[in-house]
Amino acid sequence: MSALLPVRTVEKPWGRTALPKWVGGAADARIGEVWFEPPSALDSLLVKYIFTGEKLSVQVHPSDKQTLERGLGRQGKEECWLVLGAEPGAKLGIGFREQLDAAALRQAALDGSIEQRLVWRNVKPGDFFYIPANTVHAIGAGISLIEVQQNSDITYRLYDYGRPRELHLDEAVDVAAAVPYADPRHRHVPERGEYLLVDGPLFRLLRYDGPLSDKAKANFAEGGCLVVPCSGDARVSAERVIPGQCALVEELNKLALSEGATGLLAQPIPLSSHPAPHAPSG
Repeated sequence: MSALLPVRTVEKPWGRTALPKWVGGAADARIGEVWFEPPSALDSLLVKYIFTGEKLSVQVHPSDKQTLERGLGRQGKEECWLVLGAEPGAKLGIGFREQLDAAALRQAALDGSIEQRLVWRNVKPGDFFYIPANTVHAIGAGISLIEVQQNSDITYRLYDYGRPRELHLDEAVDVAAAVPYADPRHRHVPERGEYLLVDGPLFRLLRYDGPLSDKAKANFAEGGCLVVPCSGDARVSAERVIPGQCALVEELNKLALSEGATGLLAQPIPLSSHPAPHAPSG
């Protein structure tokens, strides 16, 4: 049985028809996302590519605590982004210049000033951002990135630049922390080297560079993980995995990484290891 995860392409109004060759090249529709269907053994984690031709909506995701309180089950969504490509002037909007109360946030969404109140950051390949639940954010045009996230489809749109899509103002204002972004996991990842980008509480994420260090092997030793090559290739039980693919690694001793190959290794952390869900700040 192949270790490769099934691929699903998703049309989006902000997507592109010109995609990198390693995910299929030219498309007949505007493709915004390329998903790797999670295996049942690791179904709490979703990996996907995002390709933007226009800005995404200004949006926010709830936390596990909030979805549990609303009877939706554990459907919170925390995510992180590793930028792979960025056109000149490409930006990500994350957090606000100053704290807003609920009334001010709602008004900013209604009159469109929310776009100016966000902090827009110029980005380049290698930039990494962790987006906690309740963080208001928007991905700008001209960006290619890998997103690793809790496997939830709950997104509340605050503002969509006039596109004829549903907004979710009540839900969004209710869960949003309208504050400046200051997550300590934000960093620029150099072209070479092994870096542990996320170490819980929901998942681990490693940027590998060639064979794993002893420390990385210890971190990822318990349970399965997902490998996402960025350059070079990987092998899972001798099956080749190349950029544009994602594969399930059931046991770490079945993963072989060649010298100079880079990519991501992602692993969910069991719920039993999580602290109790906490209320958002702000």
